[in-house]
Amino acid sequence: MKKLLSIILATATILSLAACSSKTTPEKGNTSATGSASSEITTVKEGTLTVATSPDFAPCEFYAIGSDGKPTLAGYDISLAQYIANYLHLKLDIIPMDFDGVIMELSAGNVDIGVSGLAPDPKRADSMDFSDIYYSGKQSLVTVKKNQNKWKQLSDLNQANTSIGVQTGSVQQDLATKNTPKADIVKLAKVTDIISELLSGKLDAGYVSTDVAKFYQNNYPNLYIAFDVPYKYKGSAVGVTKGNKALLDGVNRAIAVALKDGSMDKFVAKANEQTSGKIYEGMLNSSGNPVASKASSAG
Repeated sequence: MKKLLSIILATATILSLAACSSKTTPEKGNTSATGSASSEITTVKEGTLTVATSPDFAPCEFYAIGSDGKPTLAGYDISLAQYIANYLHLKLDIIPMDFDGVIMELSAGNVDIGVSGLAPDPKRADSMDFSDIYYSGKQSLVTVKKNQNKWKQLSDLNQANTSIGVQTGSVQQDLATKNTPKADIVKLAKVTDIISELLSGKLDAGYVSTDVAKFYQNNYPNLYIAFDVPYKYKGSAVGVTKGNKALLDGVNRAIAVALKDGSMDKFVAKANEQTSGKIYEGMLNSSGNPVASKASSAG
């Protein structure tokens, strides 16, 4: 199937939190999850679990484009958010935003949780509390095939004339600073921006989550995963508004059940299946449509 690069090259329209405050209908999770919302659990909006996410990180979170052309939030993080809400008997309200906005809104207490492939990095401990790990993963350095023999090891990229892309506010930004501090580290809002700049030759390499890198490699064979990046925190956690212990405990109970009953595996499998179709990564416009006229198609 023809790869449509136009969606990656589109410049996303960044909407403010206020503009996105209306409820978003996500992909349904496993409604069979049963739990109870403790009377001790407080949320930003009574009876509702308000969730921040950055929908530019397939297969974690993205928009699946239906046969009618309408975008629906999808990804295993989105399914998990629905599962947690169901488990706690709460309604779900998902607010899309840029990745650094997820961290800021959690820190400000404007949302209850954040699901956006968050790594439990201690540097974020002042901004949020972390749930137990719900998904394990690795980190990679990606480039294009013409560069596959250019460097023998990760440290070879640690030079001023090497441009390396990272997502603003991400763990990958920290990894770049740690492993290649002398390089020209270029901070971009979305992972799609990093991939676009790589494919157009504007970047030499980029730090990307391994599962996400594999997704893009399937879509764009010119991409090449060059190195595994040493990474201490191998997994994703839910970010919870700091100090809300009752909610954190509830989220952890839901995660434990989702892992035990096989729901999390199903969420991952479905997300990977959906990424083989038409998807969109980024913010929607004020009409609720993708910014570009076409969505990316894998296969």
